[in-house]
Amino acid sequence: MAVKFIFGLCFAVATIVRGAMADSLFFDNETVQNGINVVEMSKGFADIYEKLDGVQWGGKNINVAIESLENLNSNAHIAATDERVVLVWRDSIIANYPRPAPRDWHAFGEITTALVLKIRERDATLNAANMVEIYRAVVDSLMRGIDENGRYVYSKSDEILHDGRLLTIVGIEGAREQDGNFRVTGIYKGAPADMAGVSPGDLIVEINGVPVPQIDDATMASMMSGFNSGTLKLGLATPAGARRVVVRRATMVVADADIVFLDDNNGGIMEIIVNKVSDNAVAIIAEALNKHTNLSGIILDLRTASGDDERAAAKLAGLFLGARPVMRIVQTAGAELEVVPAGDALTGAPVVLIVSNTTRGTAEAIATAFYENGRGVLIGTPTAGNARIATQLDLQDGGMLEVMNNSIKTGKGRKIDGRGVFPVVCLSNIRTSGQQNAFFLNVVNNDFRARDFNAEPDVAPESVRRGCPTITSGTDEDAVSLSVAVKLLTDGTVYNRLLNISEGL
Repeated sequence: MAVKFIFGLCFAVATIVRGAMADSLFFDNETVQNGINVVEMSKGFADIYEKLDGVQWGGKNINVAIESLENLNSNAHIAATDERVVLVWRDSIIANYPRPAPRDWHAFGEITTALVLKIRERDATLNAANMVEIYRAVVDSLMRGIDENGRYVYSKSDEILHDGRLLTIVGIEGAREQDGNFRVTGIYKGAPADMAGVSPGDLIVEINGVPVPQIDDATMASMMSGFNSGTLKLGLATPAGARRVVVRRATMVVADADIVFLDDNNGGIMEIIVNKVSDNAVAIIAEALNKHTNLSGIILDLRTASGDDERAAAKLAGLFLGARPVMRIVQTAGAELEVVPAGDALTGAPVVLIVSNTTRGTAEAIATAFYENGRGVLIGTPTAGNARIATQLDLQDGGMLEVMNNSIKTGKGRKIDGRGVFPVVCLSNIRTSGQQNAFFLNVVNNDFRARDFNAEPDVAPESVRRGCPTITSGTDEDAVSLSVAVKLLTDGTVYNRLLNISEGL
């Protein structure tokens, strides 16, 4: 590696005159080293540090980001002080750099590249990786150190349509591996897979409870690019461990909200599927509510909804609630900002909200706003408990960083980040038609035993999740969600009793 400084195994040998780093850590005539363009990579890291500098992220500083490079390999240990940046491999010091001046992002970017090259010399996986793969692995490591819920989104901007929407229904590129599993090679920014947190490099090992090697190519292709709406539940193997995510498929074009009419009787039941809580979703929903003013009921499907725009969340909730508190934003410094919509509600129709373990962000706040104001019945399974608002930082490479630096409380001050929102009706416990009939009969006969876990802050959320587990198959969840929601909206007695559960059944 042609770095201007060669370091020994102790500080005495490693001490460098600060002035030698004034221009560049690398020789100008050797911009490519071991297949890596060190100049371009350093620029990318410098851009990240500069963008992060403008964001409050839990009192952390650039030292945390640099030291998190040790996530690349368990043998690497990095210490960043006010004076030096030292890399230890096992028990030996292999790099020791003078710390750049504050806000010298160019120098910080070069030090990051130099550290990565040193680690790469000793890491077989990094040594076999190309520049894009290395860059992504490094940024993932930085983000894990900065914010365990934050992430880096890699985007191929030339493959996104002019209006930012995608013809592909899930936004995943990839290919089969020899063992039959599906390796993700690219994610489109703004697509459902992006919103679900799928990343390039992730391995899809299961879809709707079926191992991917057992799914033939034709079926796999239709799942990834078919034309029917529906839900895919993906089992992922990632560098951080196994994960399960849900991707809500849209028809042809990914919209922030979809409107479906299920029943034309008594004004009709409208199903509103929210994919992302945004101004676009608000506009789509408002148009539908203004056009159809005599609805007998509304199904608000938030199962895969996410969002980090509190203003859009307030507008969306306000369409149904009017000017009532929707959430409180807990900022990094600890201050709380109450978010209240302006204006009157557009509809008073009964509402059933469907939530799941992939309902997150401001969508969780919307669900609790309905609950706290007695405006809708919550059904489904417990939400993600990831009620945070991200600061999105667009990068020069076309990608984006998300730093989850603000948490959300409910309008009445309930904690939902790390806890989640619990449905009144657990769908995983009433999946068959027999179970559904028994459930509704018990409610009608006033023989329904229920507990409002949202009103019990001392109950461990994991115990609630064990009692109301997620549904393995997206197809099964679609069917039971729709069936139960329609029954609730067509039986006023059952609906009203469940709506008033917090007052005691």
